[in-house]
Parts: sequence; structure tokens; C-alpha cells
Amino acid sequence: MDRIPVQKLVSIFLFGIAFAFVESSIVVYLRALYYPEGLTFPLKMISGEHLAVELAREVATIIMLVVVGVIAGAKRWEKFGYILVAFGVWDIFYYVWLKVVLDWPRTLTDWDVLFLIPVPWLGPVFAPLVLALFFTSCGAAMVIRSAKGLQFRPTFSSHLLSVIATIVAIYSFTHESLAIMQGKPPSPYPYGLLIVSLVLYLSGFLIACRAAGRTQFGTTH
Repeated sequence: MDRIPVQKLVSIFLFGIAFAFVESSIVVYLRALYYPEGLTFPLKMISGEHLAVELAREVATIIMLVVVGVIAGAKRWEKFGYILVAFGVWDIFYYVWLKVVLDWPRTLTDWDVLFLIPVPWLGPVFAPLVLALFFTSCGAAMVIRSAKGLQFRPTFSSHLLSVIATIVAIYSFTHESLAIMQGKPPSPYPYGLLIVSLVLYLSGFLIACRAAGRTQFGTTH
């Protein structure tokens, strides 16, 4: 119970790194097809056929990241921890590989199209990277707690804070979606909303850890 699952964590890290290369390689081809001069605004409309494939790929990506976490973990919150680690590592190394292959982004303030479901998500590279690093850290902490026999008990407050944090983060990436789809350049990214979402996420995580205390699995208060 006290052994940290190093082998599993390393395996999830390797999966995230390899899967990130698969994702980035697809973007390399899309950039060559639609943005041979580099990603610029206003965004170009891709064909309906390519859009359908891209949307399906994004759904498949989320499914794969969730499934690998579910397979790796034994308990509910341990599984979720592995999902967070897989997602975080994948997102971080997605940009690492783009930098290696395309020498992009040039800076962490370069804007990117992050997601397309249900509307385009956009923001500077810095924003998803910070969230990915946070998710990776929290996920690894959850896995390590589980290995040490410590519970993770989200309360109503921690759930509420996490939901609000998610809404704020998503809004920060999508509030300019309509303007983007109308061919307009994005307005400055609201970094304040990113900070708010991180503070809310961290508060919810710490509340869940504190609620569990150092209670061992299988025991009751």
C-alpha cells in the first residue's frame, strides 16, 4: 500500500508523450494544408469533410485518455488521477513536439486553436500549458495518496469549486468563438479568468485532501 506506483506513472507519462506526437503530427499536416505560411488570424475555414474528421478525432482523443486512466487505476479517484496525468502530459508534450517539428510556438503567448467542440476554443499557448501542468501535478498527487492508503474525499464545496473553475476556464477560451467564426481576430486573452480558475481548482483540491485527512482506506470516522 505504501509503494508509489512508479512503473504505472512512468507508463502513463510515456503514453502521453507518444500520443502527443501522434496528435502533433496530424496538426503538422493540417498546417501544411491550410496554413503553409504559419497559423494566422482570421482563421481559414476548413472543408466540411476535414472538419467532420477533426471533430471525430477530438472525441477519440478524449476517449483514449479516459480509457488509459481507467485501466491504470484500481479505485475511482485513483483512476481519475491517472486520467489527469495522461491528459496533462499529452497536452504539454503536444506543444513540445510542435516546437521540435515546426519550431512553433515561437513564444508562449502565441495563439492556438485548442479544441473545436462544441465551438472553437482559442487562447495563448501559455494558458493550456499552465492548466496541463496543474492537472498533471494534482493527478500524480491523487495517485500517490491512493498508493499510500490515503483517501481523497471531494465535498460538496470542492465539487462546486471545480465545476465553477471549469466553467470559468472554458469561458476564457470560448468567449471569442463567435467573433472568430465571423472572421475577426481575437481580443486579448483574459488572463485574470485563468488565474481565477486555477485558484478555484486548487481550493477544491485542497478541500478534498483536507476532508480525507490521513484516513486509511477501509476505515471510518
